[in-house]
Amino acid sequence: MEQRKLALIVGAGPGLGRSLARRFGAAEMNVALAARNVDRLENLSVECAGIGRGAHAYSCDASREADVAALFRAIRGDYGCPDVVVYNAGAFLARGIVETSAEEFERCWRVGCLGGFLVGREAARAMLERIGQGGAGGTILFTGATASLRGSAGFHNLAVGKFGLRALAQSMARELQPKGIHVAHVIIDGRIRPSSVVEHTDAADGDSLLDPDAIAEAYFQLYRQPRSAWTQELDLRPWVERF
Repeated sequence: MEQRKLALIVGAGPGLGRSLARRFGAAEMNVALAARNVDRLENLSVECAGIGRGAHAYSCDASREADVAALFRAIRGDYGCPDVVVYNAGAFLARGIVETSAEEFERCWRVGCLGGFLVGREAARAMLERIGQGGAGGTILFTGATASLRGSAGFHNLAVGKFGLRALAQSMARELQPKGIHVAHVIIDGRIRPSSVVEHTDAADGDSLLDPDAIAEAYFQLYRQPRSAWTQELDLRPWVERF
């Protein structure tokens, strides 16, 4: 019997992380969820068990090299090499440039960019090892934002990390895609609708928010893409902008 595929979502939680877990779980894939606060993932793990495959939660601070290495050791011991890894972690602190401390700036960069490098590197190592043993490659997906393309006033703590994450994804794609690993960067160009907002409450506002389930479907289709036409960057935005 063919072994079930595995999706690893780093930076799981409510919103997009929840939708990603549900979508990959609905495809009868095993789902591994990683976050700094593993207690926040308990309800999501139970929810995933009700729609397909269950989800296993792991504690991991993606900005710490030792944590990321331990996460991949645990996952490979429990499931084997992941087939798709999503880096969905981020940090943002609204500050003016002159009020921002070096510690605050570095913390946001470590989560937004360094964590993507650490997770992407471990994912690539595992997938390349499997390829070397005659197995399939895999997919590595990074969550970007409007700030991946331009900085705005008060958004330097987010933009610098997202700029770096985009460059990382571009470089990894050039290096790894010829070896059989699909690397893509997804720009979420807009606000994601929170779970507390339902579509029919305000049509105008609802159309200006991105549906997290629709975003998750786009990630899943990136994972399913044939390698003859791999997407490296995908820009997702609501079809109505609210000014």
